[in-house]
Amino acid sequence: MDACQIAALDDSEYEQLVVTHAHPRRRDEEIWAVLIHPDNIDRTRQAAVNVHARTAATMRRKKAEREEYQQECHARGYEGKQEWFASKPEYEQWKRRTGNFHQMIQAAIAELTRAKKNVNRAAGDQSVGQQRDTLRKLATAISRHQAAHARAGGIAEQADYELWRLLDTLTVPVGQNQGGVSLRTMLDIYWADVTPLTEADVSAEGAERSMRSAPAGQSGRYAGIPRARHAHNDKHLA
Repeated sequence: MDACQIAALDDSEYEQLVVTHAHPRRRDEEIWAVLIHPDNIDRTRQAAVNVHARTAATMRRKKAEREEYQQECHARGYEGKQEWFASKPEYEQWKRRTGNFHQMIQAAIAELTRAKKNVNRAAGDQSVGQQRDTLRKLATAISRHQAAHARAGGIAEQADYELWRLLDTLTVPVGQNQGGVSLRTMLDIYWADVTPLTEADVSAEGAERSMRSAPAGQSGRYAGIPRARHAHNDKHLA
């Protein structure tokens, strides 16, 4: 029986399937895996709860009927009492068998409840991961905005400062104690991909700063008016 066939069962058939595989030693693990799948776990647990409730109601009704029958038998004197005692073994056997079934379903409900908690926890972890990824994207966008503004050298507006301040005021729970860590720190330590600078990078950065410091991009070390020179100057021009 596959997942599609199980999903197509009506409520009565589904309950019977849950009961058949409720006991760990008598279940088919492949079918049980389908029954506790996130798509089916709620229906499976509800089926077990329904069976448990009906069994409990049957046990209460049977007990009440038994007490009423005892009174009727005792009211008939000796013969009635003999009839009462003769009926006890059958009732005690039913009570023991039904009680064991009731406990088995109760244990299955407890197992299904744990499975449901695991499903909820997994969904929660996925949701938390999505939220953290959203915060990472937000922090990255704000950081890039601040860096672009710094490169442009413009004057920041109040709205810019309020936006950049979010990197320091918004926090993310991290570690076993779930302590709050600012978005800026998360970028610096956890989220940003940082590549160490090589000597060539440092040299290139220094050359770029030197070029930017000169008028029209010319290095200050070569300021002044250069003399014209001609290769192969046959006319001996200055």
